[in-house]
Amino acid sequence: MRVPTIMLVLSLWSVCVVAQDRPQVWDYGVKECRRFLAAFKGWESGDEGGIAEYLRYRGWLSGLVTGLSLATGTDVLKGVDPDGALRRIRIYCDEQPDDDYFTAVMDLIRQLSRLGG
Repeated sequence: MRVPTIMLVLSLWSVCVVAQDRPQVWDYGVKECRRFLAAFKGWESGDEGGIAEYLRYRGWLSGLVTGLSLATGTDVLKGVDPDGALRRIRIYCDEQPDDDYFTAVMDLIRQLSRLGG
């Protein structure tokens, strides 16, 4: 399963979102990007609370990526490690701090899917 499968899963996800009032996204996925940015800055500066919060975002990302990778039979991050993915998600969140973390993560996965063809 390659890029077409990932794109199919992402397309079906989009259809499901339209069909429902709200997608079922829980926990850190529904937090605003600005909160992720605060955790990222805390992690960079060595703040214990920031590090703990950053690790929670990292864990949430790892769970989502694992599930999508198992569902599609492919590496949805195309070899990008979790910390590398979080740095790229930070760029998205810098530009769109009001978006939720889930949207930022899915944007990265979509970008990587297009590149990995």
